Amino acid sequence: MTADTLQIEVQQTSKSRLQEVDFNNLVFGRNISDHMFIAEYRDGQWNDSRIIPYGDLSLSPATAALHYGQAIFEGMKAYKNEEGDVLLFRAIDNWKRLNKSAERLCMPTIPEEIFMNGLTELLRLDAGWVPSQPGCSLYIRPYMFATDPYIGVKPSDSYYFIIFTSPVGTYYAKPPRVKVETHFIRAAEGGVGATKCAGNYAGSLYPAKLAQQEGYDQLIWTDAREHAYIEESGTMNIMFLLDKKLVTPYVSETTLDGITRKSIVAIAQHWGIPVEERRVSVKEIIDGLKDGSLEAAFGAGTAVVISPFATIAYEGVDYPLPEILEDSFVNKVKTYLTDLRTGKVDDVFGWMLKV
Repeated sequence: MTADTLQIEVQQTSKSRLQEVDFNNLVFGRNISDHMFIAEYRDGQWNDSRIIPYGDLSLSPATAALHYGQAIFEGMKAYKNEEGDVLLFRAIDNWKRLNKSAERLCMPTIPEEIFMNGLTELLRLDAGWVPSQPGCSLYIRPYMFATDPYIGVKPSDSYYFIIFTSPVGTYYAKPPRVKVETHFIRAAEGGVGATKCAGNYAGSLYPAKLAQQEGYDQLIWTDAREHAYIEESGTMNIMFLLDKKLVTPYVSETTLDGITRKSIVAIAQHWGIPVEERRVSVKEIIDGLKDGSLEAAFGAGTAVVISPFATIAYEGVDYPLPEILEDSFVNKVKTYLTDLRTGKVDDVFGWMLKV
């Protein structure tokens, strides 16, 4: 069996695990679909594109990624429309962002043909794993890591690129309580904050754990120099409705260029809502909470989609957010994105791809 243009060997599983999944009670990231796509980089080119049953990898204890951190990934989603077609949201943007991460970490870029054909062929094979329940989707994890069995600090000469998928429900069961971080940092200028590399997430775990011990769900990261300006929140970009405008920190070398974030900005502009992408100070957000000019604060990302915050904590004080009204921009844009991704409204932006 082959894909339309890229030669992909396909080995189907002899026993599907699909019947074991309770699609009405999906825990994020716990159920993995039947198959995965793999391509290998060696001798300066990509080889051996194949789809095989999902399973363990055999790696040397000296595998370079385990020692020196050359590992990057993406997060994206597929949905089903009412006719049962599988739809992908802004997949090309994920491919471009993965390659941006690859370049920063001295890794080979992925040709569009390998990324898109491998992805679509995998989704066709595992189409039954795409949930149709409201609020659910198929989470897609493309990732690449160094595979040289060599102990030495240098870019690897060989890599694995893998895609696997997982049916998921809601990431946060209720609006998260977040704390403004004023000591630890996520990223600094000149670093790798704009990439989706594994080390960024490893470094965030300890500060997030401390916040969780205090009763918060996530952190709001601030700049490394002064801790005076907001950057992003946990696994999300962050956005505010302030003085009747949509305000969000601009994309920089210390923040991730979130695809959900840029989609919300485009939708707001399409609807005629004023948008400001700029430096956002902690002080103006706390002042807005105090004087009522801050209507909402929410996280935006592939996993969470749109997640309004319940509380923002700063310097030992909890500031509750106003209740999100039914006709607010937050609810409207969340509904619109859901309807767009499931084919219920026209795709005026050209973001959707039928698999």
